[in-house]
Amino acid sequence: MNILVINCGSSSLKYQLIQSDTEEVLAKGLCERIGIDGGMMVHQAGQGEKIKKPLEMKTHTVAVKEVIAILTDSEIGVISSLGEIGAVGHRIVHGGEKFSHSTILTEEVLREIESCNDLAPLHNPANLIGIRSCQEIMPEVTMVGVFDTAFHQTMPRKAFLYGIPYEYYEKYKVRRYGFHGTSHEFVARRSAEIVGKEFEACKIIVCHLGNGASISAVKNGESIDTSMGMTPLEGLIMGTRSGDIDPAIISFLCEKEQLDAQAVIDILNKKSGVLGISQFSSDFRDLAEASAQGNDLATAALDAYAYRVGKYIGSYAAAMNGVDIIAFTAGAGENNAEVRTLIGQYIGFLGTNINTEKNKTRGEEVILSDEGSKVVTMIVPTNEELAIARETLRLAK
Repeated sequence: MNILVINCGSSSLKYQLIQSDTEEVLAKGLCERIGIDGGMMVHQAGQGEKIKKPLEMKTHTVAVKEVIAILTDSEIGVISSLGEIGAVGHRIVHGGEKFSHSTILTEEVLREIESCNDLAPLHNPANLIGIRSCQEIMPEVTMVGVFDTAFHQTMPRKAFLYGIPYEYYEKYKVRRYGFHGTSHEFVARRSAEIVGKEFEACKIIVCHLGNGASISAVKNGESIDTSMGMTPLEGLIMGTRSGDIDPAIISFLCEKEQLDAQAVIDILNKKSGVLGISQFSSDFRDLAEASAQGNDLATAALDAYAYRVGKYIGSYAAAMNGVDIIAFTAGAGENNAEVRTLIGQYIGFLGTNINTEKNKTRGEEVILSDEGSKVVTMIVPTNEELAIARETLRLAK
């Protein structure tokens, strides 16, 4: 079965067409600036050259039509007709407490997803637009929703409750939800496979270290804690997000800078993190290079980032009363040896024994720790699209 995976943003649409039997990516691409002047489609069939095509797309429905058109193009297409798409898997950011598993998208389910819009006002409405657009063009094709928050719904109450009046949880569902769940589950399962252990019998810490970053504690096959909270702003210092801060800072900056609360939240989301500390970049490659050349703020940003990651790893080892595997994934986790080296300075007490030569690996599965280490530390490249395709196949069958 060919499965189309859709990840829809407010003005963008990422896609992959995956052949489920072989798990081969037949084609992938990105539609940018939907509803904005200067639209662009970037498409790649298999391992071929990327095609960049200026394209005005007034709506997401137009973008989906263009995706179908290029996938079925007589010269560069990878399928002959729309009928060769067996199911569509949609990434949905927030499922609240309602969705602990992926699900087939019915009208009732879509209404429930819409009721979570207050929890993810930037993401869920865009996800719903993508779903509706696909339904309009492919009304007979099974649609499946895969939720970023679902994997973390196994967290116990002691992990997801905040220390605020309980009535706010009852009235508004203010609690920790966590994100990147599809990635965390994929990487945790794969890491257990690599070491030849049962997933349900392992204590695993997954470090998803991209521009958006989160860490999870996975015990006996279930997420028991994760660093992101009610929104993706909580937790680690990230590319442009602040991560954990004293909440009183918000009112302090409102008063000092004459800003409203939303303006400060925007600063914490878009102008903070390692970008805010370094004052010039959110890209860890830039920071590592600048730090090596003596840029003090680049060094400060990297040190603060690694320190926060190390603290979370230590706390999650305590939460699980031990750890068997630590897995690094996503952009910096998979590719940045300097970042992993800095983090390694804080977690050596666990018995990680990260090998300097192995740590030079980029973007490939590899066990970083020396043989016989108490804790197996590794790189496991994430593949959220494949995870979504697998879930879609499971439900579409």
